[in-house]
Amino acid sequence: MKDLAGKTAFITGAASGIGLGVATRLAQAGVKVMMCDIERQALDKAVAELKRTNADVDAVVADVSLKTELEAAAEATLARYGEVHIVHNNAGVAGGGGYGAWTDAGWSWTIGVNLMAVVWGAEIFGPLIERHGQGGHIVNTASIAGLVSGSGNAYNVTKYGVVALSEGLRVELAPRGIGVSVLCPGFIRTQIVDSIRNLPERFAGALPARAGPAQPVEPTWLGSVRERVEGGIDPLYVGELVREGIEGDWPYIFTDNEFEPFIEARFGAINAGFDRIRGRAPSR
Repeated sequence: MKDLAGKTAFITGAASGIGLGVATRLAQAGVKVMMCDIERQALDKAVAELKRTNADVDAVVADVSLKTELEAAAEATLARYGEVHIVHNNAGVAGGGGYGAWTDAGWSWTIGVNLMAVVWGAEIFGPLIERHGQGGHIVNTASIAGLVSGSGNAYNVTKYGVVALSEGLRVELAPRGIGVSVLCPGFIRTQIVDSIRNLPERFAGALPARAGPAQPVEPTWLGSVRERVEGGIDPLYVGELVREGIEGDWPYIFTDNEFEPFIEARFGAINAGFDRIRGRAPSR
């Protein structure tokens, strides 16, 4: 994917944040972009603004936690552009609390958007990339929390899953001409902490409610990162990194080095686990 001009990309969570940043940078590189999001008003606004720059973009509304809607979005992409070369499974929510604040709805919502939509994105779009024989690339948005976790919340669990899925798919899809990258951003200036605004009715109860009028309570861990997110990295900068990652076939795309020491410490702890049993002969 060295030459992106004229190629077609499909991006979820594209109405704002990282998705919009990637859509913008790819469009500026001459890529035709189908932008997908659950939030119709924001999506229409984003598409209209990009079209004013002569970008070749279009929009499709979908709840990616429903496989049928993601399949319909793929059909809309083919109907509009004929083929697809780049898929960015980016949509994500910061749902669910930590231990002691788990809810079944919270797990279902977070897993549905953050993990299963990525699985389905590869399942649905992979064969569409293969069939034109021109090669392609899949980018999956995880998080730095997919490599180092400080909480047992659903968000971190799903992001670890996205990293594992991406690493495995990279090996499996390389012989088929498809590159795979996993994006592990740090604190980016997005609306992730306000994910509840797009909560589908079927996931009611995803967050525990306060006593009295039904009003979701923001998880403690989420409130602690709000300020960092609001002062975070520009999504357009992330979009440029993703464009470069696609062109260079990067396995991992990071946005900064802030959490590198924590990841080194994690792998240090893993290595220490091996050291504790080094020299022992397991019984067989």
